[in-house]
Amino acid sequence: MKGALLVAGTTSDAGKSVVTAGICRWLARQGVRVAPFKAQNMSLNSFVTAEGAEIGRAQEVQARAAGLEPVADMNPILLKPGSDRRSQVVLMGQPLTDVDAMEYGALKDLLREKALDSLDRLRAAHDVVICEGAGSPAEINLRAGDIANMGLARAANLPVVVVGDIDRGGVFAAFYGTVGLLDAGDQSLVSGFIVNKFRGAPELLQPGLDMLTNLTGRGVYGVLPWLDGLWLDVEDSLALDSRTITTRKPYGRQSLRVAVVKLPRISNFTDLDALAAEPGVIVRFVTDPAGLEDADLVVLPGSRATVADLRWLRESGLAAAVRERKGPVLGICGGFQMLAREIVDEVESGEGRVEGLGMLPARITFHARKTLARPTGEAYGQPVDAYEIHHGVATIDGGEPFLDGCRDGAVWGTTWHGAMENDGFRRAFLADVAQRAGRDFTPDPSTDFAALRERTLDALGDLVEQNLDTEALTRLITDGPPAVPLLPPGA
Repeated sequence: MKGALLVAGTTSDAGKSVVTAGICRWLARQGVRVAPFKAQNMSLNSFVTAEGAEIGRAQEVQARAAGLEPVADMNPILLKPGSDRRSQVVLMGQPLTDVDAMEYGALKDLLREKALDSLDRLRAAHDVVICEGAGSPAEINLRAGDIANMGLARAANLPVVVVGDIDRGGVFAAFYGTVGLLDAGDQSLVSGFIVNKFRGAPELLQPGLDMLTNLTGRGVYGVLPWLDGLWLDVEDSLALDSRTITTRKPYGRQSLRVAVVKLPRISNFTDLDALAAEPGVIVRFVTDPAGLEDADLVVLPGSRATVADLRWLRESGLAAAVRERKGPVLGICGGFQMLAREIVDEVESGEGRVEGLGMLPARITFHARKTLARPTGEAYGQPVDAYEIHHGVATIDGGEPFLDGCRDGAVWGTTWHGAMENDGFRRAFLADVAQRAGRDFTPDPSTDFAALRERTLDALGDLVEQNLDTEALTRLITDGPPAVPLLPPGA
């Protein structure tokens, strides 16, 4: 099998990342050399590859689904919003510049060339490349400069399938409207649809699928059912509003309650997935002081705008609530920076000297050069593999060492992301937290986070294999876009 496919969506969070990962796992199990690709990703959840490149976290997971080590070519352009108007542009894994929406247009020719070069390299090295779109191809206000959806499909002559989330409603209108708003050249590449997150009787859905095919001249490649308990590193914080983190029965007598502060520019909140995977650990995201009242552990997660989010923390009353706590507090990356005595930031916010929460004996200085690394270390006598993505560098003058940060009593701080994915360290840390919080909680010694992720990816592969027309999907990948009719008004 040789070819490529673009998985687009009617909206953000329609399920493009999940479907792409599922197709990658299904093909890899067939012995196909498959690789994921997302030309441009806007996300605050990122990962550092072995080569020291920063890419979107979803592409790291998709690479694992394909049985590959992630590389920069899988996500050549990463946009990391720092405010409503400005984003950091990461090109081939390294920071390029900070731009607003208008300045970004001047970079499009360069970025398009780099993205197509990356796609060409992946196609030369693999049998199949499964590309993920961004947002929706029907964002016609952005079409002229698009390099992630139909702009990519047109440049590389990619067949396109459109994923729609039926659980949010209006999926048939979204499918038809997505095609109808495109011009004739774009429409010619849209080859069919995938319905995602369906719960109900299939026979009630079938008449709508038949009508959709008759109206658009495009088939439905399948209906993916709602899968309870399915998690996969989500792309952005919007998904947290509807995200349910389930937990199994506690291994010990009591559960452990973890409150994660949902900062306005929260980043790498996937650090908490490993905690939520522990039986009896209840993880919830909070935005007000009341959410901290019964928490055994409060987590200040990463942030793309540390000083701005620290200001919000104070204005919301959460800063005072965190400082008044007697129980455990963990700060990760931006959260660690907030817990320090002082922040000096002439790089990210440009505000210079800012008072921190003063809960850890550290001073943070922002440097222009971003730290991108895959460190290893030890804590609680357990090995820890992690990754770092930050401009702020800590100078520590007290407390006890904790990974690259420090601990002072029941307050911990580190810039290492992914540390909780290390099973032995996570269990030891949670046992310490439980003791300090006075909870009769015991971590389950059998929890294997890496195996859980593999089972999730296998479940996605099963979802594709059992619910999509894989023969038709194979023909689409190898033969390219079929002849399809044009729809008004775009045609």
